[in-house]
Amino acid sequence: MAVTAQMTGLAPELAEKTPEDRRMVIRRSGMIALIAFLTLIDLFGSQALLPTLVKTYGVSPAAMGFAVNASTIGMALASLVVAVFARRIDRKRGIWVCLALLSVPTMLLAQQPDLTTFTLLRVAQGVFMSAAFTLTLTYLSEECSLTAVGGAMAAYITGNVASNLFGRLLASEIAGNIGLAESFYGFAALNLAGALIAYLYIGARDSHGHGVADGTSVIEAWLDHLRNPRLVAMVGIGFILLFVFVATFTYANFILAQAPFDLPQTMIGLVYFVFAPAILTTPLAAASVMRWGARVSFDIGIALSAVGLLLLLTPVLVLFLIGLALVGAGLFFAQSVATGYVGRTVQHDHAAANGLYLASYYLGGMTGAFVIGRVFEAQGWAVSVLVLVVLTLLAWALSLKMGR
Repeated sequence: MAVTAQMTGLAPELAEKTPEDRRMVIRRSGMIALIAFLTLIDLFGSQALLPTLVKTYGVSPAAMGFAVNASTIGMALASLVVAVFARRIDRKRGIWVCLALLSVPTMLLAQQPDLTTFTLLRVAQGVFMSAAFTLTLTYLSEECSLTAVGGAMAAYITGNVASNLFGRLLASEIAGNIGLAESFYGFAALNLAGALIAYLYIGARDSHGHGVADGTSVIEAWLDHLRNPRLVAMVGIGFILLFVFVATFTYANFILAQAPFDLPQTMIGLVYFVFAPAILTTPLAAASVMRWGARVSFDIGIALSAVGLLLLLTPVLVLFLIGLALVGAGLFFAQSVATGYVGRTVQHDHAAANGLYLASYYLGGMTGAFVIGRVFEAQGWAVSVLVLVVLTLLAWALSLKMGR
């Protein structure tokens, strides 16, 4: 197994672990997907409320787009902070505590504060979401065998996909039929449910430590990771993936709400059934990697998203929705491959590696919201989409560094 690890570039400690019982892997995958769903539902649900939030706060689409996606600022910062202190953080306790604390800024958003306070509360949400996300990925990287780590990561991303669909549907339906504040109260309740499930399933606290035997600092670990060309490529890819995703699904809301589509808020929520195919295809990423290799699997996802982006240039609603479905399915498939690859390719200190990848990933989301917001207002939707297509081509170029 050690020879296999050396040939594939996978972490030896993963390659040497005994394959796990299939039933246990399936049960764990389901629970991990559910925890991911309840961790990230706040991130995406608010995006479906953008047209309503713009009217409520009386600001421009770009300003509200930045405020809603400000959570990614907190997510990028928390990814690095968790990596720095990971050796002293109890993984299991950290996951459920962060989910419980996430409910606090979520409930405060229901009070409809001024835009600055709204933005800061979204940053706070991002801190707790990211801390729970990073600790969960680190926990999976450390605890799963080589045969299970890809499936576990795919399960987590599948929960992420589900949060995109049902989070947006829930937010739109509650806001459209009951009220904007009630949608945030609903999210807060789901955060607390996630904390309870994580507490009961993953556990209240670790029974063992996670110290690193060689005594290297996290800065030294980062520097060592940055000498790994495969991980550097993943850092760049992570930035692009969330850049394209956030930009697409933030400003597509405004296209759907205006001519020629003119969809009301409740209908915009239903539009996000376009994420349903991604719920089915994302779990296949692990099997695709095992059969075709990481690079080919990643490129399949990127190709689908590029085709989907081009369909977003059409004024025909059916084609536009097919385009959104392809973008979602392609990017989530690619994200699952990339996230699993990070956990499989590093040789030590998974928390530091995950911190680098996730910090870049979330920074890409914030940059996408800001940059494409300016492009969207100055040049329009078509130019915005073409910029995103160019970025998917850059992600493909970076994927050439990936091995099987």
